[in-house]
Amino acid sequence: MDTHLLALQLMAAQGCLGAFDTIYHHELTEALPQTPGARRELAIHAVRATIYAALFIGLAWWEWHGGFALLLCILFGVEVVLTLWDFVIEDRTRLLPATERVTHTVLAINGGAFIALLALHVPAWSAQPTAMAWHAHGWLSILLTLCGVGVGLSGIRDALAAARLRQHGAAPAVAFDEIKRTVLVTGATGFIGQTLVRALLRDGHQVIALTRDTRRAAWRFDGKVRCIGSMDELSNDAVVDLVVNLAGSRILGQRWSARRRAALRRSRIGLTDGVIAWIARANHKPLLMLSASAIGYYGVQPIGDDTALDESAPPQPVFMSDLCREWEAAAGAAAQYGVRVECMRFGLVLGLQGALPMLLLPIKLGLGGRLGSGRQWQSWIHVDDLVAGIAHRWRHAVDHAPGGAVGVSNFTAPEQLPQAAFSQVAARLLKRPSFMPTPGWPMRLVLGEQADLLLEGQRVAPARLAREGFVFRYPDLAAALRSLR
Repeated sequence: MDTHLLALQLMAAQGCLGAFDTIYHHELTEALPQTPGARRELAIHAVRATIYAALFIGLAWWEWHGGFALLLCILFGVEVVLTLWDFVIEDRTRLLPATERVTHTVLAINGGAFIALLALHVPAWSAQPTAMAWHAHGWLSILLTLCGVGVGLSGIRDALAAARLRQHGAAPAVAFDEIKRTVLVTGATGFIGQTLVRALLRDGHQVIALTRDTRRAAWRFDGKVRCIGSMDELSNDAVVDLVVNLAGSRILGQRWSARRRAALRRSRIGLTDGVIAWIARANHKPLLMLSASAIGYYGVQPIGDDTALDESAPPQPVFMSDLCREWEAAAGAAAQYGVRVECMRFGLVLGLQGALPMLLLPIKLGLGGRLGSGRQWQSWIHVDDLVAGIAHRWRHAVDHAPGGAVGVSNFTAPEQLPQAAFSQVAARLLKRPSFMPTPGWPMRLVLGEQADLLLEGQRVAPARLAREGFVFRYPDLAAALRSLR
């Protein structure tokens, strides 16, 4: 058997497996380019991808003779060291899902095999005069070249992501309370939950995280958080000073069938009912429950209606409004036990994670523009302002609200923009055009009523926060997006 040809075939398999690992794990399930703790891992990936790009393309068409054979050995050695270092960094910073661990194992075995096979040719190649000797392999060479281009682009992507995460740095410190509290956080491993938990830890508070995957949550927060999988794990004598209720399945995605609506209700209302049941039997009642909701509470605002909605605006008889209203009612049940309740109606939360990366993707590709009419309002808030707003409502409620009181606040920035203007601001900052219209009817055909989340909107003002003197760090969209580039 031609060991050189077999080695190249294994390299092609390595390229295909690596593409799967990058797209499925690094980009989709783990979202490493948007994960602050993944900066070093991304930097390692960037260097290793550059080496793989050179190997794929170089070995696809040439034999490496003389001094180039020594260079090949050096590249193999560096790649092995980087792979081992990557394993160490991964184990320190995140808990890999089973599919990623299996994929990495197969990649390591396959990589070792093609390196060993190519190493068999190094003595003969070293004896030749130094040159890159042309030796093409038809379609296999073309496939390897495509793999090389792909992994090279992936390396550039990872390098830019690592640089952006380094530039973004740590979130600003937030002062929640001079008294150090014990805080129960549901939805702690979500985008907002992770940001909030880290801010609470930096401020010296103790955190209990209610999560479906306790092992992964403990890993994510470096063992600094007590993780529970059910409210039944909290005894009646447990001391919880505050509850921050953020749990809820992602609302945008599957069509809102009856089954999906039931699942969305369970993830929000059912979980909240479980928290209230624990409060009912707890011997030490929390001072305050801060419970998430959304500006979907207000339903849809007709195109052309520029009225800014405050907290007094009524709900509408549509699913997303009903869901928020029922969620708030479930949280409000804590008031009968003397707990202050604050419902927080979130707008679109902008951060390195969450919905923003997907919103910016078409703009980065030069395909940004109006969605539907483009006149629907988008009410948003920067994640740093959201966390600071939670701290503000915490302090204000503890200092001013009587036990059993129920309050509501809109968590949106002072500036609201039509969707087309939102896209234009983002495109200007990214130095991209914004001219590509996307019709609304295909989205309505695929998503049904759910399309209202994208094609309709609400102009929602943070009236209560403004009255109380809350100062936004990012009051306008350009400043918010500039901080997240």
